[in-house]
Amino acid sequence: MAVLRLCRAAKRNALDDATVRGIEEFFAEPPAGVRAVVLDAEGEHFSAGLDMGELSGRDAFGGVAHSRMWHRAFERIARGSVPVVAVLKGAVVGGGLELASAAHVRVAERSTFYALPEGQRGLFVGGGAAVRVQRLIGTALMTDMMLTGRVLDADEGMAAGLSTYLVDAGEGLATALDLAKKMAANSPVTTFAVLQALPRIAETGPDEGFFMEALMAAVASSSAEAQARMEAFLAGRGAKVRGPEVERA
Repeated sequence: MAVLRLCRAAKRNALDDATVRGIEEFFAEPPAGVRAVVLDAEGEHFSAGLDMGELSGRDAFGGVAHSRMWHRAFERIARGSVPVVAVLKGAVVGGGLELASAAHVRVAERSTFYALPEGQRGLFVGGGAAVRVQRLIGTALMTDMMLTGRVLDADEGMAAGLSTYLVDAGEGLATALDLAKKMAANSPVTTFAVLQALPRIAETGPDEGFFMEALMAAVASSSAEAQARMEAFLAGRGAKVRGPEVERA
């Protein structure tokens, strides 16, 4: 398990090109043996978005290339080889929300707020929000956020699907580390199926989706690790699924 941390707290972790390229480099080839990653940030904010200094002096073609660089970097997270848990707090705005939406699980502290201010600045999203954020919250809510500047608080973001867990202040990292530990214990074949097949199934038609599901189910269940885990379960050595109240007790 590894922790990758944004370290530009003085700029509310605004994303410059060097940071985005660093993210791409890390996820292109995660350290050997790492089976889950926690994406964290220094200071009070996850990320206030694009460092606006990166926009100056760029023509239309340069703008397309810059946007595609962000797409490529964040795709390394979303379609990478390891599950990623993002720890959200304070500002998760613009490009920061685009980065967060590329993670597989998002843990938000109660200080978290979400916005897409590009519409108020004469801009349009360019780091993947039109695809990833829109899929999470729907076209209507994203339209509202972009045209009116609406800001969602932590509870509204949770209800909309921007976070998968909501915790009290200071509990985000510990929660994310615990989740990452559980992810790292999964079979590599299952992890591959979830990260690579599941999003593709969501993007295809039902018939193709059912077929891909059947293929991945067969591949996963035929692995030596899956067979060993099933044998342990049948022999009474595997953990049974219990309800949340039972686990807390």
